[in-house]
Amino acid sequence: MCGIVTAISTTDVVPVLLEGLRKLEYRGYDSAGLAVIADGGLSRLRSAGRVADLAALAAAKAASARIGIAHTRWATHGVPSERNAHPHVSGGLAVVHNGIIENFEAIKLALQAKGYVFESDTDTEAIAHLIHSKLEAGADLFDAVRQTSSELTGAYAIGVVAEAEPQRLIVARSGAPLLLGVGEGDAQHGMYAASDTAALLQVTRKVIYLEDGDVAELRLGGYRIVRADGTPVEREIHLSSLSADAVELGQFRHYMQKEIFEQPQALANTLEIIAGGGSVNPQLFGARAAEVFAGVRRVLVLACGTSYHAGLVARYWLESVARVPCTVEIASEYRYRESVPDPDTLVVVISQSGETADTLAALKHAGALGMRRTLAICNVPESAIVREASLRFITRAGPEIGVASTKAFTTQLAALALLTLTLAKLAGRLSAEDEARHLQNLRHLPVAVQKVLELEPEIERWAQRFAAKHHALFLGRGRHWPIAMEGALKLKEISYIHAEAYAAGELKHGPLALVDKDMPVIAVAPADELLEKLKSNLQEVRARGGELYVFADAGSEIPESEGVHILHMPEHYGMLSPVLHVIPLQLLSYHAALVKGTDVDKPRNLAKSVTVE
Repeated sequence: MCGIVTAISTTDVVPVLLEGLRKLEYRGYDSAGLAVIADGGLSRLRSAGRVADLAALAAAKAASARIGIAHTRWATHGVPSERNAHPHVSGGLAVVHNGIIENFEAIKLALQAKGYVFESDTDTEAIAHLIHSKLEAGADLFDAVRQTSSELTGAYAIGVVAEAEPQRLIVARSGAPLLLGVGEGDAQHGMYAASDTAALLQVTRKVIYLEDGDVAELRLGGYRIVRADGTPVEREIHLSSLSADAVELGQFRHYMQKEIFEQPQALANTLEIIAGGGSVNPQLFGARAAEVFAGVRRVLVLACGTSYHAGLVARYWLESVARVPCTVEIASEYRYRESVPDPDTLVVVISQSGETADTLAALKHAGALGMRRTLAICNVPESAIVREASLRFITRAGPEIGVASTKAFTTQLAALALLTLTLAKLAGRLSAEDEARHLQNLRHLPVAVQKVLELEPEIERWAQRFAAKHHALFLGRGRHWPIAMEGALKLKEISYIHAEAYAAGELKHGPLALVDKDMPVIAVAPADELLEKLKSNLQEVRARGGELYVFADAGSEIPESEGVHILHMPEHYGMLSPVLHVIPLQLLSYHAALVKGTDVDKPRNLAKSVTVE
């Protein structure tokens, strides 16, 4: 949600700010703006449209400067509009902000009593006026931001410039991601800050990940970082493994399509850790994994959205293969109910970004309850969730720009499969023969996924029939029920077709009332132990005139007929079948959205990284 880019450089920063915002568009936003300081003082440009509109406005104004801040806003306080767009100003300073300030109303009332006038409906404007009040009391810009940050309750990442001090910019973070970029060569050439590494790859690969409570001053020639109480701290400079090419579209029409087709390589990268080995071991999850896993009696998975669906698949694996009881909870609900903690539970948190606010809060809540055996499965090595957990597994999916998650999901499943095998082996429930078979299947997984991707032309034809539909029903059984849930989510996210997923056995308990000739029913039909049960459920649909679209394994023996459309998957893949079956559902959603003409990579009202509750 939202995106921040700031820069101070020896050259014009406006192109850097605008290009950075373009790279952050995937995060979801409804308005954009920038503020720069040049010879004429502080200048601000804002647009209630896309970054392209802001860029046109900047070109028309011939905006140019060597220091500035920029922002894409996803509305929380106040409707999407130019007046609520960032940056917000107070006197000669400007502020951009990600997150939610929970005590902004109290701050606003105190500032209004001092004579400050609020022109927007946002919580961010309170930050601007509060910093200005500190300047009026005699603080310099750095101390004013530091003092202000200590008074804020909630989540924030902020960037600040002031025309009285054009030689530096100040940033701070707590609960919302923010990193620094050191100009290629050295800081003398430029210093930057952004919500995501992708925004800075245009100028540098040298990044510094700020911790919660950090306040940093950026200037030509260097930077300094302190805690909120003023204590200086050092943060390590990392060389990002990402390249600018990794976040470019290349031959693809959309990032979602690109990322769907990157899944074989993403899986190969994630599973490279077992490429040359003949066995699984706890060290796959960190040096302390053997100690943490020892004595684990159950698993609790905490996640949101697509990551929650990955956890639901893992529950079937963990209980059937490792024989470990597993509970999967929506992270946003977990910490708001009375639960019974168990210190022998392994708490697994799953997040693509590693900054998902609800998941991070749930992880901390579990720790506060005494459950300190924690594992983060995540795509971003230096993210807050990874730093908070005692163990980690980095999925190596690469940057995922499309809001609808694809390759992050399948690589999460790969990681969870490895966890299942590791816990099964530690519990003495994995024979050498089964271990070898599972490892061989995992190594072959990228090839199997590539074969499924070759079905795209047939899936594209199916998608043509979905464009005019308003509702769809997804069915699955067993470990493929969560895959049906993921398929329904994808269709909803990017095509805006209302879709629901049910365990197929639940049809007769209510959902069958919805089925008619206008309600397409999509079924996930692997050739597993539940296939015959599923066939009976499909007959129930046909008897009510419902039209079936069935993704069936070879050997499933479901005949094609009028109203029954069959897409034959290349092979049945046992335990890992869910990884293969989600691919055609991703493609179906993508091509249905293309036919409808929706904004595939940036669906309305959604954000990629949900960094606020």
